[in-house]
Amino acid sequence: MSIKKPLDKHNMDTSHTPIINFVPQVLNVLHSWGIFTPEDLAKIGAVSTFLQLKAHGLTLTRSVLWRLDAFSRGLSLQEIDEVRKQQLNNELKNHPPVKIFPTMEKMNYFMQTALSIAKNALDIGEIPVGAIVVRNNEIIACSHNSCLIESSVSSHAEINAINLAAKKLGRYHLSDCDLYVTLEPCAMCAGAIINARINRLIFGLPELKSGMAGSVGNLFANRKLNSHTAVLGNICAKESHLLLSIFFDRKRKR
Repeated sequence: MSIKKPLDKHNMDTSHTPIINFVPQVLNVLHSWGIFTPEDLAKIGAVSTFLQLKAHGLTLTRSVLWRLDAFSRGLSLQEIDEVRKQQLNNELKNHPPVKIFPTMEKMNYFMQTALSIAKNALDIGEIPVGAIVVRNNEIIACSHNSCLIESSVSSHAEINAINLAAKKLGRYHLSDCDLYVTLEPCAMCAGAIINARINRLIFGLPELKSGMAGSVGNLFANRKLNSHTAVLGNICAKESHLLLSIFFDRKRKR
């Protein structure tokens, strides 16, 4: 879930907003995320916010979900009937994993490293996609696409980096690792990420033709696949787009 910067709560108009009581712990976290008005909450969604609060470490009952939904829709709590509660429960059951992500500063730092690896691929005529695996704030593996130089359809940056990390740790389950990649993963790579049980996926540019983390489809949202991976995209997307544009411009000229 993407959290925007805090707003000025003194400028909000609450004249037509129903009063919804939240415990101070919940209210403080919401305010720290910049959520002060129904519009703020509606952009994220009641269910996503509820799961994010739980990931933050708060112990919550379903009544908090009903209150969040009521507030996001400008309703009173009494207007959340049993039908709506069941809808929310179903959405909660089928929602993709939600976790606390690193600070934007930290994600930008690691993504810049992935971009530098993608630049290395560009320099040797390979598709410029870079990936790194991070464990305990330390980069333990990095790689770029090598499909062209290895004549291998499976040598995507994500799979290369995951394999290197698995060999280093001596295990293929990477549930304590994050993966940063400059381009949204395809179906093949999304499957590898899910099977490796990567904790968090942070990607750069959405891939509108084959991306399976939200663009064309979302394997990480399919609960039948038992995905453990939370996903966040559009981190340093412009830089990734620039590298890919340079690559395909060179290819067209050749």
